[in-house]
Amino acid sequence: MPRSSDDAPSPSNNHAPPRAVVPQPVPEGASVDHASLYFNRELSWLDFNWRVLQMARDESTPLLERVRFLGITASNLDGFIRKRVGGLKRQAAAGVITPSPDGRTPEEQLALIAQAVRPMYRALGTTWTEALAPALNDAIGLRVRAFDALDEETRERLHTYFHKNIFPILTPLAVDPGRPFPFISNMSLSLAVVLRHPDRGTKHFARVKVPTTSRPRWVPLLNPLQFVPLEQVIAHHIDALFRGMDVEGVYAFRVTRNADVRRDEEEADDLIEMISERLRERRFAPVVRLEVERAMPEAVRSFLMDKLRVGAEDMYVADRLIDYSDLTTLADLHIPSERYTPALRFSKWRPQTPVRLQRDAKSRARPGLFSTIRSGDMLVHHPYESFEESVQRFIEEAVTDPQVLAIKQTLYRTSENSPIVDALIEAAERGKQVAVLVEVKARFDEEKNIAWARQLEDAGVHVAYGLVGLKTHAQAALVVRREADAVRTYCHISTGNYNAQTARQYTDLGLLSCHRGIGYDLTNLFHYLTGYAPEQQYNHLLVAPQDMRGAFLDKIEREIDHQRLQGNGHIMAKMNELGDRQIIAALYRAAQAGVTVELVVRGHCRLRPGLDGYSETVRVVSIVGRFLEHDRIFYFHNDGAPDVYISSADWQRSRLDDRVEIAAPILDADHKERLVTLLRTALDSPTGWRLQSDGRYLRASAAPATEGVQEHLMRQHEKATPRPTASSVQAP
Repeated sequence: MPRSSDDAPSPSNNHAPPRAVVPQPVPEGASVDHASLYFNRELSWLDFNWRVLQMARDESTPLLERVRFLGITASNLDGFIRKRVGGLKRQAAAGVITPSPDGRTPEEQLALIAQAVRPMYRALGTTWTEALAPALNDAIGLRVRAFDALDEETRERLHTYFHKNIFPILTPLAVDPGRPFPFISNMSLSLAVVLRHPDRGTKHFARVKVPTTSRPRWVPLLNPLQFVPLEQVIAHHIDALFRGMDVEGVYAFRVTRNADVRRDEEEADDLIEMISERLRERRFAPVVRLEVERAMPEAVRSFLMDKLRVGAEDMYVADRLIDYSDLTTLADLHIPSERYTPALRFSKWRPQTPVRLQRDAKSRARPGLFSTIRSGDMLVHHPYESFEESVQRFIEEAVTDPQVLAIKQTLYRTSENSPIVDALIEAAERGKQVAVLVEVKARFDEEKNIAWARQLEDAGVHVAYGLVGLKTHAQAALVVRREADAVRTYCHISTGNYNAQTARQYTDLGLLSCHRGIGYDLTNLFHYLTGYAPEQQYNHLLVAPQDMRGAFLDKIEREIDHQRLQGNGHIMAKMNELGDRQIIAALYRAAQAGVTVELVVRGHCRLRPGLDGYSETVRVVSIVGRFLEHDRIFYFHNDGAPDVYISSADWQRSRLDDRVEIAAPILDADHKERLVTLLRTALDSPTGWRLQSDGRYLRASAAPATEGVQEHLMRQHEKATPRPTASSVQAP
């Protein structure tokens, strides 16, 4: 029998996190597409989130980083409920009975998810209350205190704070025959208030929204590291909102709405208008989760469930706080120097300037970026190497270079106050031809991307809003430059977004090249994205949905042939998620032929490694650490002439069939070797989680001081960056 997620190890034990997946026995003679050979995607994702939570439970993780990981786990779970549970509920409501690759209907998956999510939901509270909150108090005196435990003097100060800073913002909404039950916005923290009229004895209900978007969730006390939750401050002053009524109870609750709202793009006359309408619909989408505090009486719970149309299976009772995602703000607090120790946070990391772009030791002059790329392709690895000194500089130098004629770029997600967007606007103002594909269907960034697109259009940039029926997730920029011999194209193709902020937190790879063949392919891709050219041919790039899936399947089959003829078939790959049924079936066939298959998959993985007769030669490792593993690498040995690609795409059906994605070939032999070394380092990392055939993830080493792959790469890049000598550093 599979172990229940209730059997969670203690916070200090990081060797075997709980398991959500429920594998099925493989019948004798099953084909490689049999349902028993596939883990459920949703349960596998929950297992990934257990590994994130394990970083918060692991005592070898710096204390404030543990708090951050707890907040990330909670935020991840919120997104999962909104997107994945919401999507399955929509399917179930529509009567969909088509099984998932593991043979389960939407209804069956929802039942399994409910069993798996509740232990995780409880673990968020116990990890905070029993492990992190006491540790924070003991180490630095940081406390989130209950209002009931405060002394009278502190309560008086909070009384003044409430009336000056919170009271004017609040809007009590009563429910009676003349005032219907109010709309409850998604993910908002609310207070259910039960009132009694002192003369008539009648009971009444009201809702008060906790204004966490305009006021801090954690209200500071006089001690700079002590706080009280905002909802408790409001609850203890709620009578100020209902003068003349008796307050019988105040109870916190939160709703989560379905984010899986879809519309038919083929019927849309205006994509922007359709996306705007989708955003409006999402605001009023059905509730898929109701969270209530344990003190809430059954009658109030039933009232909310009825008004919000929520069943008992979608109500979650919080033993402690509701919503731990706000804990990330505590992780970022300034800690007074007398209390701060290096053990509280990860050591500070400053991304290194790529070696070929470093300043001259004597003159301090920077080498020209375009001349550097002309001398040979550049492979940059963030956040170990600086995004600002490579990718951002590539766009900014293109803006100011008088020889640059045009810039073309895709934008899927970017940062607030984006320097990339500013540079593109400046390029248009300088008279350069600038064309940008802004993907307005990027989930949860639709509104932001529409705003970016309009800002770019106002500056004279040619903006395309995406393709009907497809998301454009390809990450690429093309610079067209006039040079002495001819017009030359310079390319940047990446595994990650053009986002300077996440480039410090996500691991991503980027190729800077002026290879004519790659430039020609990328030019054709932009013609496809901004014009009408669906039949483009690509000689070097693999492009989804046109030919990427077929190319990867062909390369897997080629390794099978090499294994049969030479005995040296070998596939290595690194990605975020592995779920495509065709790809997995091909990998099973490869393993059955004896091909070595080694995979680094950060998140959910449907493939079952180590199954007799199917995947004995397959191993799967997951890396979870201080940086979010986001780069994708694909390696095929090819009888000693390896093919190596970096890509924006995972081996997911949606990525290969429903999105525009790019895989770029790595042609330089040193770069190939660098990526092979990177794959090997990840696969052999002692802190990696190794997937077992029954769905358990076991860490290679339980030693808390063991150096992981990310720490190893940070150390390697620091070694590769020469420190300036005293004579080479100019005075400011």
